Amino acid sequence: MDETEFWELIDGSRRAADGDPEEQADALVERLSGRDPDSVVDFARHFESRYNRAYAWELWAAAAVLLDGASDDAFDYFRCWLIGQGREVFEGALHDPDHLAELLDDFDEAVDGDAEELGYAADEAYEQLTGAEMPGLGLAPPPREPLGSYLDLDDDEALAERFPRLWERFRR
Repeated sequence: MDETEFWELIDGSRRAADGDPEEQADALVERLSGRDPDSVVDFARHFESRYNRAYAWELWAAAAVLLDGASDDAFDYFRCWLIGQGREVFEGALHDPDHLAELLDDFDEAVDGDAEELGYAADEAYEQLTGAEMPGLGLAPPPREPLGSYLDLDDDEALAERFPRLWERFRR
């Protein structure tokens, strides 16, 4: 599975779910379950590598702005959600998290920003196909600490200064 096919699966599942993260995870499991196990493992590699790339202080801080705070778990689920938004949003957020202010049509923290189930979709599909757990993906271990420079997630003034567009749109 190449990168384009990965993003097509993400986009197709999001459209089928009308943007609902839980329904997107179900749609993704359904789509992956119709493929061979090796394709599901490839998908998992793509997902996990993007999940690890998104483990960065600036993105965590942007999540804290959107979610009005972001614990470790909340940031994990946010990264899954961010991948689920598709290539343009994901890559744009990695390039400049403040750009999420323009990339997101809307953001309802009661529904958006949490897609824990999306992170397990490949595992669930693989188990449905094979009856076994997902094998190791052969990727480098995830970073032990977030990438980039530390940002105080509780310093509203610093967050507003670092992410002016995001702050203006979603926190004022």
